[in-house]
Amino acid sequence: MTGVSFASGGAGIFNGTDRTLGQAIPLTKQVGNYESVYGKLIQRLGLSGAQKRLSKSLFVIVIGSNDIFDYSGSSDLQKKSTPQQYVDSMVLTIKGLLKRLHTSGARKFVFAGIGPLGCIPSQRIKNQTDHGCNEGSNLMAVAYNKGLNSILQELKSNLNAISYSYFDTYALMHNIIQNPATYGFTEVEAACCGRGKLNAQIPCLPISKYCSNRRDHVFWDLYHPTETTASILVDAIFNGPLQYTFPMNVRQLVTV
Repeated sequence: MTGVSFASGGAGIFNGTDRTLGQAIPLTKQVGNYESVYGKLIQRLGLSGAQKRLSKSLFVIVIGSNDIFDYSGSSDLQKKSTPQQYVDSMVLTIKGLLKRLHTSGARKFVFAGIGPLGCIPSQRIKNQTDHGCNEGSNLMAVAYNKGLNSILQELKSNLNAISYSYFDTYALMHNIIQNPATYGFTEVEAACCGRGKLNAQIPCLPISKYCSNRRDHVFWDLYHPTETTASILVDAIFNGPLQYTFPMNVRQLVTV
């Protein structure tokens, strides 16, 4: 009655992003789980009561990075489609799932775009010369974000009573990486916790080394930001200017 998390670590828009561990719940299944909860809400509150409650609820969707990682690491996927074709398929798939959510009462959405994936430690170590960013992954992230924004505008025009807040993760993370001192960081390349080059060759495990001051680091491990970085991102999501959060921030979305 007060909220449900359907999220799953390692999940993607497509079903195959977690081949190694096989424990993630992909987005299609997450939406199916929500539809089951929607039915239970109707049973408890009645149709109009459920729809009224859901019309005030926020549907937060943060997904897509693992799909791009999957493509980057799979020669089979690269043979089947170009990066742009793959991204277009991601966008088309999430569009269909958003329509399903709307049919089941969702009206207010919070989306976080994909960040500059090529600049995370696990991607930087692939560049042996200077540990620079992987531009291929970054270009795919930019293309996906562009496509997602396009369908959000389209759905707002075509579907009843949709409102949304889109957070430009890429722009803010890129600004942090390019101007770390502005945000109090001194290390933008290496992970705080891990082993090997940039602490990114071995994940953050009990045997790993970790930095003495994690507040100095943008990245905690080979994939994820530190708590300090996350707090900057979340503050922008809730209170951010139009530069990063549009057409409104989350605080404004709540009042719509």
